[in-house]
Amino acid sequence: MSMHVIRLLARTFLVGALVLAAAPSSARAQDVGYNFMPGTDFARYKTYRWVTIDGVKYPDDITDAQIRQAIDTQLATKGLTKTDDKDATLYVGYRVALDQEKQLNAYTSGGYGGWGWGGPYRGYGYAGGMTTATTTTITVGTLSVDMYDPTAKQLVWRGTASKTIDTNAKPEKRVKNLNKAMAKMMKNYPPKQK
Repeated sequence: MSMHVIRLLARTFLVGALVLAAAPSSARAQDVGYNFMPGTDFARYKTYRWVTIDGVKYPDDITDAQIRQAIDTQLATKGLTKTDDKDATLYVGYRVALDQEKQLNAYTSGGYGGWGWGGPYRGYGYAGGMTTATTTTITVGTLSVDMYDPTAKQLVWRGTASKTIDTNAKPEKRVKNLNKAMAKMMKNYPPKQK
C-alpha cells in the first residue's frame, strides 16, 4: 500500500472521529414500561374521562395540556373515545416525577491539514482540534399514565415513560418527546394476555 493511500485513509479516519466527537455525547433514550391487572377484559373499554389523582401536583397549564393532548391522541388510535360523562368505562389520570440529571456534552473544534515541501507525498499533515466537555444539570421527568376501572374501583393498566419531560427543552422538542413517548408506551395497550 502506498504512502499516499495510507495518509488518505488516516485523514479519513481522523475526520470521521472528529464528526463523532462533535456530536453531543449524551443521547437520552426514553425507557417505557407497563403493568396491568391480569384477567381484565380490555375490549370492553370504549370511553374514558380524565380524572385528577389525589395528592398529585400537576405541572403548569401549558405542560398539562401538552401531556393530555399526547395521551388523547394515542388513546384515539386505540379506539377509545374521550367523554366528560361519569359513566365512562375508563378513568385516565397521569403523574409526573421530576429529577435532576447531569448531561455531558463534548464538542471538538475542527483541525486542519497542512502542506509542505518534499514531493507529492511528503509534508502533508493534520493537526487535531480541541475537545471541550461541559456538564449541565437538566430537569427530566418520568410520566406515568394510569387507567382505572370505575366499576371495579381498581387500577387496570399503568404505563411509564422515563426521560419524557425536559423542562429545559424548547416547546417544539417537548411536544415531540411527549408524542414519541406516548406512541411507544401505548404500543402496550391493550396488553397481550396469555
